[in-house]
Amino acid sequence: MSTIDQPGEGIGPSTLRRLAAAWPKRATVRTDMDQVTDPQAYDPKRLDYPVSLMPFGEHPDFQGASEEQRRTVNTLGWIAYNERVVAAEEFVVNPTFEMIGHAVFPGVDRFEVKEIVRQSHIDEVWHTYIHMLGMQRTREARGITAEPDCAHPVTNRLLYAAKNATSERWESDLLYLLWTTVGEVSVNAFLDLMARDTTVQPVHALIARLHARDESAHGPVMVEVMKDIFVNLSKRQQDFFIAALPAGITAFCSEDFDWWLKVLEFAGLRSAKDIIEDSRSARGGQYAELLVTDFSGLRRMCRELGIEDRVDFDLASAGAAA
Repeated sequence: MSTIDQPGEGIGPSTLRRLAAAWPKRATVRTDMDQVTDPQAYDPKRLDYPVSLMPFGEHPDFQGASEEQRRTVNTLGWIAYNERVVAAEEFVVNPTFEMIGHAVFPGVDRFEVKEIVRQSHIDEVWHTYIHMLGMQRTREARGITAEPDCAHPVTNRLLYAAKNATSERWESDLLYLLWTTVGEVSVNAFLDLMARDTTVQPVHALIARLHARDESAHGPVMVEVMKDIFVNLSKRQQDFFIAALPAGITAFCSEDFDWWLKVLEFAGLRSAKDIIEDSRSARGGQYAELLVTDFSGLRRMCRELGIEDRVDFDLASAGAAA
């Protein structure tokens, strides 16, 4: 990947050193493994996924379905939540951290960058593990022996589509960096949807809460890393990154209606298509399909990169409009 002639001032090493030094005491893989590997008993009466997060939770046709069908959809919603997290970690974030660790991008060959990125990479593999455990325990407790084939979640599907439209390797690499940055800066808003809910299995909320605690450090890390990478990109690369940013935000923050349709059909709801179309229509507006609407971290990053007024996405009002 080419760079501009004059590098920028670089990453603030004190920030990264402080986060790296705190890792042994703050990382959940070091401090809270027992809570996940030896969790509380499963309560069959509690929900697996918040009804408030099901875009059709109050739809009359869904409410009119049998309890078994509603329970199946709810449980599969929790499994999908985890699958979406795992898919993003395994196929987007981890490959990007590998690229950063191997200095594929300019300006990130310092030890303090490599150290904190490796620590974050370990965290992400741990997150994949705890979400995998959460899914497996649910499958066993609920007797789930078959699931709909939903392939990759919307975040990954949109990345692959964007990648397929590129012609150069640096464009593909930047898309992965962009998707990862959006995810790491915004993922706490996604995790908090579960972490603060009191209607679901306590261990489900716990998994999201522990994951979010780690990500509270990853967000600042990626902002610092991006500040150093961005200033070292060529103008063409910077323009590409800015132009693609709205697509990355939409991909990470969108509700996966296509997946929900497959789940409803799998559960045997004959009006599945009508339910999904009604749910989409009920939201309305430019940001109708957004699941996550907290863009405060992304606004800060764009402001620090000096590109806030060049991004074709209204970070200030999208949350209020959604």
